[in-house]
Amino acid sequence: MKTITQKVTDSSKSGNTDKIEGNAKVFSGKVKEDTGKVFRSPTLEAKGDLEQDAGHIQKQVGDVKKAYGQ
Repeated sequence: MKTITQKVTDSSKSGNTDKIEGNAKVFSGKVKEDTGKVFRSPTLEAKGDLEQDAGHIQKQVGDVKKAYGQ
């Protein structure tokens, strides 16, 4: 099983792909976090928060790849 860092830094993806997938993770994580708040589920809220963090990291990886021409 891959770690979050391994999933985020897959070098075979282009910078734009990483940015798009990162935005999707941020959105999905926000939905999970808000759902956790509504249903008073700290576990779901925490999972959503972690997914958002992973999405922000993936977007930054995409920015770096674009800066170096990938």
